[in-house]
Amino acid sequence: MKRILICLLTVSFFTGALRAENIGVPAQCEDVMLQVFYWDSYDGNMSSTKYGRTKWIDLIKEVDAINANFDLVWFPPSASGGGVGYNHKQLSNQNSDWGTKAKLVELMDALHKGNTKILGDIVINHRGNKSSWCDFFDDDFKGYGQFQLLQKHICKGDECFTNSESSCYNADASERGAADTGSNFEGGRDLDHTNPYVQEWAKAYVQWMLDSMKYDGFRYDMTLGFHGQYLKMYNEASKPYLSVSELWEGIERQKKHLEETGYNTMIFDFQQKYELHKAIVNGSYSKLMKNANSFRGQGLERYAVTFIDNHDTFERTGYGDNQYGGQNCDLNNAAKKAQILQAYAYILAMPGVPCVFWPHWYKYKDEINKFIAIRKMAGIHSESKVTDEAYVQGGYTGTVEGKKHKVIIRLGKNRDMNAPTGYGCCAEGNYYSIYVEGVEGIETVSGEGLVVSGEKFLKDGKLYIRVGEKVYDVQGRPINE
Repeated sequence: MKRILICLLTVSFFTGALRAENIGVPAQCEDVMLQVFYWDSYDGNMSSTKYGRTKWIDLIKEVDAINANFDLVWFPPSASGGGVGYNHKQLSNQNSDWGTKAKLVELMDALHKGNTKILGDIVINHRGNKSSWCDFFDDDFKGYGQFQLLQKHICKGDECFTNSESSCYNADASERGAADTGSNFEGGRDLDHTNPYVQEWAKAYVQWMLDSMKYDGFRYDMTLGFHGQYLKMYNEASKPYLSVSELWEGIERQKKHLEETGYNTMIFDFQQKYELHKAIVNGSYSKLMKNANSFRGQGLERYAVTFIDNHDTFERTGYGDNQYGGQNCDLNNAAKKAQILQAYAYILAMPGVPCVFWPHWYKYKDEINKFIAIRKMAGIHSESKVTDEAYVQGGYTGTVEGKKHKVIIRLGKNRDMNAPTGYGCCAEGNYYSIYVEGVEGIETVSGEGLVVSGEKFLKDGKLYIRVGEKVYDVQGRPINE
């Protein structure tokens, strides 16, 4: 068997699975995503920012490490409005609490030079106001149009029309929009996406974000708040590389949303997150046997973005004292670390597009980077086939088919610790083992036509290869130490 470190960015000649009708859903996608923020992580004075401040100026310092390990990064909302950005005030103003537009552009340029794509956080369900409940700043999207949203563009069921303290309380029906096509959000003014003017505003915004701001794709916020046909409309207008919808619901509602969008988006797989929590904390690994409530269980792996935690679930939702995710989870706790790494070993070996959460990567860079390296080496992608083996001795075994190698992952205290015939163990820790077909260990790197063998070493949480006087990153690209 040969010894391999990573195979990254190799040229693929497999084109049979490309489906042009699916906008924002790359076929057989091998990308790994990083969410580069968490709640209030723009503010270094907050006690909650114990996993590093992540303003644009801070992320610029992490570009090399990000480029070396990730294909996609998910940015927080970059428009003005204050705070994290989910109640923006002016979309065309890209100065925010995360930093100036100039620093944002500098960061994006550095990531793009490393072939890392960037997802913008698109908040179009609702909007913050200028000075009262029902007035808005204008938006100037240059060549894509200038827009001034008005009171009549607010859904008629919005609380601004029923709260006596509102400036538009009990407004005439002619000064209200149509009924909301989704759930109401009380933190801002819900916009009426049935209105042609609102539609043109939203289409201009997403096109401007791609063409002018140079984003590559989108993470759509609170898509439960408007019908999926409008997300379809906006993606068809802009054609993002990747689109992912935050629909915090069960699988049946998510399947309906996919249909509404014409299958032109991916969705965060919340059900898999919950089942993975239960499986690891309770040792009930049978929940991972092609769980029918997950995207994989429905044969929809291609549309799943998998994750362990995000800014909402980590800071604002509790799972109990003995859980490894959610509110008040102590990432310095050894037991929590073991559970979190077990979870990442799983999602980074499974189909879908896995999304790593900044605090986890901040604390456990070396281990997570190694899982990513194995995924890349094997060529695991969003549509990889998985064979779940018998549920034995309170553990889980799955065989995943990558483009280059098969990978076997075993979870659980009593898992079989012997390498399967023809496989080498490439990662092992508390309650997890990962084996790769035809590989004995991790020592060489290959990138686009370039094969590099040499001494591997870690520096600042990044993996490098030294060959004589030259140093390469894990994608086979020459760098300066």
